[in-house]
Amino acid sequence: MLWSLFKILLFVALIVALAFGVQWLLSVSGEVLVTFNNQEYVLPPLMVVVCALALMLALWVLFKLAGLLIATLRFVNGDDTALGSYFDRNRERKGYDALSDSLIALASGEAREAAAKAQKAERYLQRPEVTTLLVAQASEAAGERDRAREAWKELVTHDRTRFVGIRGLMLQKLEEGDTDTAMKLAEKAFALKPRHVETQDTLLRLQARDENWDGARRVLTAKLKAGALPKDVYKRREAVLSLADARDQLAHGDVAKARAEILEANRLSPELVPAAVLAARAHTEAGERRRAAKVLRIARAKTPHPDLAAAFADIEPGETPTARIKRFQPFLKVAPDAPETRMLDAELHLAAEDFPGARRALGQTWETHPTTRSLSLMAAIERGEGASEAVVRGWLAKALTASRGPQWVCDNCGTVHADWLPVCTHCEAFDSLEWREVGTGVSGTATLSSEMLPLLIGPSGEAASEARVGQHGTRDADAPVDATAPRHDAEPVETLSAGSSPSAPRDEAPTTSGTSRM
Repeated sequence: MLWSLFKILLFVALIVALAFGVQWLLSVSGEVLVTFNNQEYVLPPLMVVVCALALMLALWVLFKLAGLLIATLRFVNGDDTALGSYFDRNRERKGYDALSDSLIALASGEAREAAAKAQKAERYLQRPEVTTLLVAQASEAAGERDRAREAWKELVTHDRTRFVGIRGLMLQKLEEGDTDTAMKLAEKAFALKPRHVETQDTLLRLQARDENWDGARRVLTAKLKAGALPKDVYKRREAVLSLADARDQLAHGDVAKARAEILEANRLSPELVPAAVLAARAHTEAGERRRAAKVLRIARAKTPHPDLAAAFADIEPGETPTARIKRFQPFLKVAPDAPETRMLDAELHLAAEDFPGARRALGQTWETHPTTRSLSLMAAIERGEGASEAVVRGWLAKALTASRGPQWVCDNCGTVHADWLPVCTHCEAFDSLEWREVGTGVSGTATLSSEMLPLLIGPSGEAASEARVGQHGTRDADAPVDATAPRHDAEPVETLSAGSSPSAPRDEAPTTSGTSRM
């Protein structure tokens, strides 16, 4: 808009300057004496200027006529393309000038002017691989999607520009949300240029979204062959595809094929937690307990995840809590300083009703890494050791506002998922979920096992109800109390239920004073 106004003002200024110039020449006194062929001519200044301009025009016409005459003589002498080349040069010059103006306008952000200049260049040059492409891009930038669509379709009809046209239509369909058509166009583009990285990524994302795991594998292999994917990343994503396919096979009842896919996924990426969990359970069902334990320890060395501990507990489901603590010792030595290891060890001692041992195992984790789970474990320990309800409520109140600890978080959009998935449910990114901690207040799923709940709520649920009261701020006097407060007689503690946590049936032993057996 400003540029157009500037051009109008410039044009008006030139007209005014020309008028003042003519007026000045008319007002200038004197004459110009011109001698030609022994003849003297007396001319006013204005006439001299007009004659000079006329002479320049005559020379330009003369040069043009000379060029045309030369082209005609060459045509007469047998050069059939001489006249055509003469006129084509003029068209090409105008066309390339329009093309240059279009590129400059597009780079300047003047999309509409760029589209107009591109159409002018198209009329002169007749080079669709250049001009039609520019028309499409300029129309897209100007928001004229219909004109851009027609230009992309025109490009599809030419061999040299077919891929560019298909890609342009594919991107349009993706922006419109028509993923089915975009998938078909991406497949055509991939067939034309299987080494094109952007097409590979787009097709892989769309196929993963539609759970077309076989097609995604072909694209992944093409990316590896094209050198667009490191070997380690390829193996990780191939493992993700195998795991996703295994889940589908399990849903359809094909256990044998699912088992093969699970083991392949674990072989390709031993640190992939969901693959390690399923592989360990497959080995356990086959009676291969040592192999199952090894699979879980390898995965735990990279990512200490609660699901790995649950799968390790399932290797010996009927053992007592004391036996379980002993069997878990090699497992706990993997990543011993991780907060997950300390919380797991504390849970094992809680299941065995060894509350002092649980406190030692948890250490200062509730202070160095305060999360919902670690603070809730402290509440369970306090209740088990006979602390007052105020102390327990204090820990629960802290747990309500603490971080939920590590969760499955999408690296692309930051969405928190309750369980691992091959594709993010929000942005549909493939293999983007990572087990890591997010900030306080982010929605997600707490990792405290359900077996700890009886330790917190007691037989009548008083602690939970009072914790809710503290959460709503209606009883300020019951604010969190220091853990060092004096202990009272223990409240009754109910038995832990069976589930996925490392807890198990307890050893039979006489009940100690002050506490009830779980």
